[in-house]
Amino acid sequence: MNRFDDYECSGGCPVEGALEQISGKWKGLIIFHLLGGTLRFNELRRRLGTVTQRTLTKQLRELEAVGIITREVYAVVPPKVEYSLTEKGQNLRGVVEGLRAWGMAFPASEVAPVPA
Repeated sequence: MNRFDDYECSGGCPVEGALEQISGKWKGLIIFHLLGGTLRFNELRRRLGTVTQRTLTKQLRELEAVGIITREVYAVVPPKVEYSLTEKGQNLRGVVEGLRAWGMAFPASEVAPVPA
């Protein structure tokens, strides 16, 4: 039996497995911004505000490794790299919208709208 096959979370469960893939200070925000469409690295960095280049790169690589985003590199000068959500990543739309609704109901700070 796989550790994510039942809901008894003491030995591992689907919730734990899902959170392992999207946990991290910036991953949720990266997914949130990519719901609006493909973005280049610096566009993401500007939207996230205080994230460092090193941290953003690490978080993007982790999301790519689990199949939530894709990274497309164009052979041009200067180099052009674009990030977008995979089908697996698009399936997080409901989760992100639910978190946004919860954040609006119980605000800790101003919550941005979900990109179209």
